[in-house]
Amino acid sequence: MLRLRTALKRPLSILGLSSPTATGGLLLPPAPAGLHHGVARTRGLHDAADVTKKPPPTAVPDRLPFSTVTREDLDFFRRILPGRTITDPDLLESCNVDWLKSVRGSSEVLLRPRTTQEVSQILGYCSGRNLAVNTQGGNTGLVGGSVPVYDEIVLSTALMNRVLSFDAVSGVLTCQAGCVLEDLSAYLEQQDHIMPLDLGAKGSCHIGGNVATNAGGLRLLRYGSLHGNVLGVEAVLADGQVLDCLSALRKDNTGYDLKQLFIGSEGTLGVITAVSVLCPRRPKSIHVLFLGCETFEHLLKTFQLCRGMLGEILSAFEFLDSECMRLLNTHLKLDNPIRACPFYVVIETSGSDERHDEEKLHNFLEEATTSSLVTDGTLATGESKTKALWSLRERVTEALTYDGFTYKYDVSLPVESIYQLVTDTRAHLGGRAKSVVGYGHETGTST
Repeated sequence: MLRLRTALKRPLSILGLSSPTATGGLLLPPAPAGLHHGVARTRGLHDAADVTKKPPPTAVPDRLPFSTVTREDLDFFRRILPGRTITDPDLLESCNVDWLKSVRGSSEVLLRPRTTQEVSQILGYCSGRNLAVNTQGGNTGLVGGSVPVYDEIVLSTALMNRVLSFDAVSGVLTCQAGCVLEDLSAYLEQQDHIMPLDLGAKGSCHIGGNVATNAGGLRLLRYGSLHGNVLGVEAVLADGQVLDCLSALRKDNTGYDLKQLFIGSEGTLGVITAVSVLCPRRPKSIHVLFLGCETFEHLLKTFQLCRGMLGEILSAFEFLDSECMRLLNTHLKLDNPIRACPFYVVIETSGSDERHDEEKLHNFLEEATTSSLVTDGTLATGESKTKALWSLRERVTEALTYDGFTYKYDVSLPVESIYQLVTDTRAHLGGRAKSVVGYGHETGTST
């Protein structure tokens, strides 16, 4: 999976280029979402039930004929969510703006349920009133899908943050959708287990949002996608019906596997309220390498060598280009631990036998250097250095936010072709872009 990021000197709308589409949230009934360029509209609450707004001609498509929130609607929400129906504009500001600060909505109502039943009451009522709803987790998405397009009601899962159960025998964790990924990782660490996914946004992102977007993350190579790791899902449909598919069984042949429809559905089918996740045991031996390659072809051959020589202990293979490194150094003051190279690779191994893993790593490094696939490298010797090496991969997006208007695309292409897209994009945009960078994980397949 290649992550193509472009930092432009001006917004795409000014350059006359097309914009990415925001996918996410739940509109009742389902409706197409669009990307909006900082267009915020303010208004008071309406007594009339059905008012259609018209956006400026250069903004998003026309607002669909949903109802607008009335005082009677607010009274209902306050009855079922006392103290958790937010209308203060200052508190709503962060819910209306995405993490990259590239898109903005104008919601005036934030609802913060704690239970599946409360979500059911909210959606059932909104369906009857024809009110549009935008589901929001940690608001860490980078394509604008987690914020309203217009004045949709924001339904936050932030208070749905309880671990419901953990089975140490099967390794199955069941929790509410608003649990922060890093908090789940910390909980599982005490149980000698780990989450099957890890993201740079782990300190803020919610597991429900991870499932709704089918997030891959840094451990995809070892543990696969969430389609294989999520065993059960509980979700509330648009009309308020609760769909309970919260199975904790690895094998379940009882009918259709409906949970798979919600993994990657991005809020279009319903609101995920709880999940069951299969969690692997915590590895006893973990090593992290940071290597440099002269060409992308050498990088791909290094990946092939990794798969062949490291085999079952290979848990991550991430790359970034020299432009990423420049931005990390310029904006975040992160130092390059090796000499400058066109491409860099972060490799992680995880196993159960320290001596066995070290022997495999030694043989791999010897082969990679003698064959000139790798020109320089370093091995983390402690926890602090391990975190420092991983930060060079995890903080690229943060570094780009200092460089201009950022547009981010997750692109799926055959492995051998992915970096050509970066080269072609640089040539196409020329001086209109301050930087075009490529980074991501290699999976050995076209994902």
